Amino acid sequence: MTSAAAVKSADVELTRRAAKVVPGGMYGHQAIRNMSAAYPQFFAAGEGALITDVDGNEYVDLMCSWGPVVLGHRDPVVTQAVRTQMEMGDCLDGPGPVLVDLAETVVDVVTDADWVLFGKNGTDATTACLTIARAHTSRSVVLVARGVYHGAAPWCTPVPAGTLASDRAAMGYFDYNDSDDFDRAVEAAGSDLAGVMLTPFRHVEGEDQDLVDVEFARHVRRRCDERDALLIVDDVRCGFRLAHGGSWEPIGVRADLSAWSKAIANGYPLAAVTGQEALREAASTVFLTGSFWMNSTPMAAALATIRRLGDIDGVSLMRRAGARLRAGILAQAADNGLTIAYTGPDVMPYVTFSGDVDRERMTYFAETALRSGVYLHPKHNWFMSCAMDDAVIDRALRGTEVAFAEVRKRFGPN
Repeated sequence: MTSAAAVKSADVELTRRAAKVVPGGMYGHQAIRNMSAAYPQFFAAGEGALITDVDGNEYVDLMCSWGPVVLGHRDPVVTQAVRTQMEMGDCLDGPGPVLVDLAETVVDVVTDADWVLFGKNGTDATTACLTIARAHTSRSVVLVARGVYHGAAPWCTPVPAGTLASDRAAMGYFDYNDSDDFDRAVEAAGSDLAGVMLTPFRHVEGEDQDLVDVEFARHVRRRCDERDALLIVDDVRCGFRLAHGGSWEPIGVRADLSAWSKAIANGYPLAAVTGQEALREAASTVFLTGSFWMNSTPMAAALATIRRLGDIDGVSLMRRAGARLRAGILAQAADNGLTIAYTGPDVMPYVTFSGDVDRERMTYFAETALRSGVYLHPKHNWFMSCAMDDAVIDRALRGTEVAFAEVRKRFGPN
């Protein structure tokens, strides 16, 4: 294994070449200019809970490819399912039988699902949910929590360059977990309220995470019922990590529609919308399609992923790994006299330093952890995978232990 401190010669050269042919050198959330210049831009391989960049540096992957990798990189069961499907075909003139197998499995596993549609990414799914809600209710307004990420379409992108005010004309906003502010938004929408979209917990980049207040979730459900509006759960980031049958299954709050992606196929491109029986007609009348939406290989990957998660009780495995990581990091921070906030669920944690307004401490922590062989993000929640056993978590903690010591040395206790 090459040291994580090795010169990034291959990465530097690829970045130089990309700058000539890719706007900005790289785009979207994986552009390292949004993180730190210390990070590698290009990766060569992944195996289990580890990733290797193009210069041979190996890291414990606490980002899990930003969420999609739930079983671990190159999980053998998923890989075999993909190979088998590829030998038969992938992009055909119609879907393969695997679509029906997968749809039946999703409906069987997801508590609130009577039917399912497939797409390619999270934005496909959340946008389809809005479209179906408006088609079913013949209304316009959809309410979302302020600052919460629902995708990259004009109606929800956090970077509005190139969009129009009209793209968001039928959107309303409220503060997450604030029932009074939510009621204000409901009243403002009046008789034109089509639905409400909520993430299972508040995961806003750059801010401490907030778990959902169960009474708030139940209040939203009641108000939707009163107004004949739809409750849409955006489970794109959380799905199959917080609970196997839907992230709000444990709190008993039913979704009318749910959006899924990321972990559904262990890294293969797939998204889904699930819904209640009453919405079947609306879902069948709206036009939702894409040239690659019916590809069989990602569906085979998803079928293998969902079944394997159930067989091994993947949610419990990830909770165990997350609890071990949380305990270790909190102890390390305390040992160094550093005050941190460790928020979010154990399987999707988020760390900030007290008083770190400009994020200088967290950025330095992340860079130092990277040099110690741990890949994490300085302002985005992390993710657990089923490949993170005790040995992997302990390896990660050895890296974060170095990072905390270096933060104390540079900035002092806080």
